Amino acid sequence: MTNPHGSFLWYELMTRDAAAAAAFYSAVIGWDVGEAPPGGVDYRMLNAADGHAGGMLQLDEAMLAAGATPTWHGYLAVEDVDATVAGIAAAGGTTIVAPWDAPGVGRIAMVADPQGIVFYVMRGATEGATSPAFQHNSVGHVGWNELMAPDAEGALGFYHRLFGLTRLGGMPMGEMGEYSFIGPEGGQAIGAIMRCPPGAPAGWSFYFRVDDVDAAKDRITAAGGTVINGPMDVPGGARVLQATDPEGALFGLLSGGE
Repeated sequence: MTNPHGSFLWYELMTRDAAAAAAFYSAVIGWDVGEAPPGGVDYRMLNAADGHAGGMLQLDEAMLAAGATPTWHGYLAVEDVDATVAGIAAAGGTTIVAPWDAPGVGRIAMVADPQGIVFYVMRGATEGATSPAFQHNSVGHVGWNELMAPDAEGALGFYHRLFGLTRLGGMPMGEMGEYSFIGPEGGQAIGAIMRCPPGAPAGWSFYFRVDDVDAAKDRITAAGGTVINGPMDVPGGARVLQATDPEGALFGLLSGGE
């Protein structure tokens, strides 16, 4: 795939119960969740009205025994998976799953940054194709990527050196420091990095666009999820919330804004 180096090209939900997760997110976000392929790994596509928004992996017994938990992960596009994995290790990160080739999909590795925050790196198999998973203004797609890290400045340096993500301004957050917008140099912001609030878990979180966050709040609770923050207005005219699904996986929603 030709998604630029350092851009998000895929999002994946790990879940213990794919059928229940499909029902929850279909009710909340409106996805059409595909069927699991026959045999092998239970992996289902998450489809917005205008294309794929991500995928869903049902955790098997071996994955659960290895410590996998329900969560959302992002995939960063890279030019060379093996070289990037080596660079991450040299920068103090770790390799969780070594690079492997997924037939017809691409070369993938699961890694952690120097602060232990997990994500994937990937080079798509199809030259000239572009993943539509991240689309700032399209309903059903991730419209914002947010990293909370114990050391926000260290995270900014790491993701800049390895992936070219650059600070594109920011917003002061008082004692919590700067909410730093990030994106390709000279481009549009795709998200932000901030210091973890006290008691909050470190990691990437992803905000899916919906028509109306306030209406979606009621759908979350009706479907068995928990709203943990918001809805609230944020600079730029957007309205956001954070929630967990019935298995405890954190996600965000947004509507409105520029």
